[in-house]
Amino acid sequence: MELTATTTIRKPAPQVYAFWRDLENLPTFMAHLEQVRTTGERTSHWTADAPFGKDVGWDAEILEEVPGEKIAWRSTGNADVPNAGTVRFVPAPDGVSTEVHVVLVYDIPGGTIGKAVAKYFGEEPHQQLDDDLRRLKQVLETGEVVRSDGAPWGKRARKEFPQRPAQPLSDAELAKGADA
Repeated sequence: MELTATTTIRKPAPQVYAFWRDLENLPTFMAHLEQVRTTGERTSHWTADAPFGKDVGWDAEILEEVPGEKIAWRSTGNADVPNAGTVRFVPAPDGVSTEVHVVLVYDIPGGTIGKAVAKYFGEEPHQQLDDDLRRLKQVLETGEVVRSDGAPWGKRARKEFPQRPAQPLSDAELAKGADA
């Protein structure tokens, strides 16, 4: 499965890059990551939540790095979730912000059935990546992930209030809104 997502963060590219490059920061905004532990200059060990209360882990190595601009990585060895990806940090046209472009490729355990089960439980991978980048933007722009009173518990909240992509309003809902 290949996922792509982009967000714009109102911080300069070197600052956004530096935050991401400190891999141990990633669980602060990536909802399924439990821990990233740096094991060497270009290597790390990752632990993540998986469906049905399981954890998965893998080692990763940085394959290519252009400070302030790009990080490319891949999992190594016998990873529970083989993956690879690239994140690019591009100065935005406003001269102040940074466009963050992520490409992530991974194998979902269980193939087609695993994907269907994950989607059924609200674990839609494209939505997860978009949500992760939204939280990255919040962390870098405000210093925290903004939580509502309805879901103040962070990671625990996704089990009680799974997020789903927005849906267009039905004709009945549109007519009701016009009457108001």
